[in-house]
Amino acid sequence: MMSYPPLMTRCISTLCLTAALTGCSRETEVSLQKKSTPPVPVEMISVTQEQVTRTTTQPATILPYYKAELRAKVSGYVSEVKADIGDYVKQGTVLATIDVPELQKQRLVLQAQVVRYESEEKRAEAGIELSQADVQAAEARLAQSKSELNRVKAVVAAAEAEFARTSDLVKRRSLESRVLDEVRKKRDSELANQQSVNSAINSAMAEVVVAKAKQKSAQADLQAAQAQTSIARRQLEELDVLLAYSQIKAPFAGMITARSIDPGDLVREANEVGKGEPLFVIDQIEQVRIQIPVPEAEAALVNRGDQVTLRFPSFAGEAELKAKVSRFTGALDPHTRTMLVEADVPNRDRKLLPGMFGQATITLSAQITASTLPSRAIRYESSGQAYVYAVNDDDVVSIVQVSTGIDNGQSIEILAGIVPGQKVIDAHLKRFQSGDKVAPLNR
Repeated sequence: MMSYPPLMTRCISTLCLTAALTGCSRETEVSLQKKSTPPVPVEMISVTQEQVTRTTTQPATILPYYKAELRAKVSGYVSEVKADIGDYVKQGTVLATIDVPELQKQRLVLQAQVVRYESEEKRAEAGIELSQADVQAAEARLAQSKSELNRVKAVVAAAEAEFARTSDLVKRRSLESRVLDEVRKKRDSELANQQSVNSAINSAMAEVVVAKAKQKSAQADLQAAQAQTSIARRQLEELDVLLAYSQIKAPFAGMITARSIDPGDLVREANEVGKGEPLFVIDQIEQVRIQIPVPEAEAALVNRGDQVTLRFPSFAGEAELKAKVSRFTGALDPHTRTMLVEADVPNRDRKLLPGMFGQATITLSAQITASTLPSRAIRYESSGQAYVYAVNDDDVVSIVQVSTGIDNGQSIEILAGIVPGQKVIDAHLKRFQSGDKVAPLNR
């Protein structure tokens, strides 16, 4: 350890004692100044709870109301292209034509088959008419035979009566026996005639049965011919539908935003929906969709009809657009934790282009209970952090950082940091430090 001469040792001790006494006097002076400074009078205000309407401001993207990618349903060569990018077309407008000669040939074959089957159908109809005539003729012969049978029965009855009368006269010897033989022969002749008529009736009945069977056969032939004709016609209709796909038509009125074919290009049938490059892309822009991703915190508060205020950098000098929430997914995207909200906006002048970016503010109709303070009671650090001067029951100040939410220009929502009913200093020009004593003017 270093040693000093006695004189130097006494000097150092004197200096240390002087410095110590000086420090003690300064601390005493500061303490006396604090005790002598009266507490600053301040106005107090409490954190209150009230029903507030929240808003959420999120990025917004313009999309077409409908977007269609047009692909080929048939394979062939492009014979004509009638539309290009930037063209506004009406629904049903032909955009391009594909040449499909093999389908045209198939159509001619099917047309010939339809004519053939129609001819067979007519022949079957003629067969039905002929069979109907045969049935009518057989039934007429049957009726004639039955009528003849009735006549013959009457003649036989008369012959039987005459035979009985003659037989009685012969027995009484009033007539000769040869007369009875003549009468018998006449009766037997009429009986034979009756049997012949019965045979004719049976034959006529058989002819009726055969004619009706032929009629049913002709009707079956007609039904078969009609079925063949119907099949051929349906095949022709199916082919016509396929041929209609050789013309690429606009499914709705809109703007052509992409074209990938030229005359002479070979296009092939798209076997899978959405696969391969589309021939045309068409957007319906008379009305557009505004898509807004709403964060999880506000998603549950969104309702149909909520007001939406839209601003776009492309139209900075124009008034804000007003719309309403048209629909929302009702589920959060697992990747972004946002819910997709859409608003429909008329766009008859086609000023809003799909893909434009903007900002949307949704005024949520669902009100919530929030802790609020007047805007004047909240201060901000240079970093932007909000804080308040909280005062305890002993009127001592403490600086408390707070998280803020909705700001309507008059009051600000307090999300965290202080609780409802807690006292804070209202607007004041003085900057306080934690531990300062104040004199509240109101309680």
